[in-house]
Amino acid sequence: MGNKVFVGNLSWEVTEDELQALFAESGTVVSVKVVTDKMTGQPKGFAFVEMAADADAQKAIQQLNGTVVKERPLTVSEALPPKTRDDRGQGGGRGGYGGNRRPDGRGGR
Repeated sequence: MGNKVFVGNLSWEVTEDELQALFAESGTVVSVKVVTDKMTGQPKGFAFVEMAADADAQKAIQQLNGTVVKERPLTVSEALPPKTRDDRGQGGGRGGYGGNRRPDGRGGR
């Protein structure tokens, strides 16, 4: 168990300060990050909360999972480590030209 917690099913109106206060009831909060869309700046509906200790994170998961905040039940669980580029299922890393290429390399049909 790590000390980083995933918080899903967030209302777009929930702020980092509100999450800080909510999770502080379970222990010491190190950081809160509501994830936003890079293009629009709108929240994506989930966040990550880092607790000071693994025990605090576990307590927060037990106490807050399913808690209704702004009319939405939160999904609170242990945060998984970020995927590496190789784990993202991008395929072989080759271009998207397909296999129908002419001997002179210009492609086409």
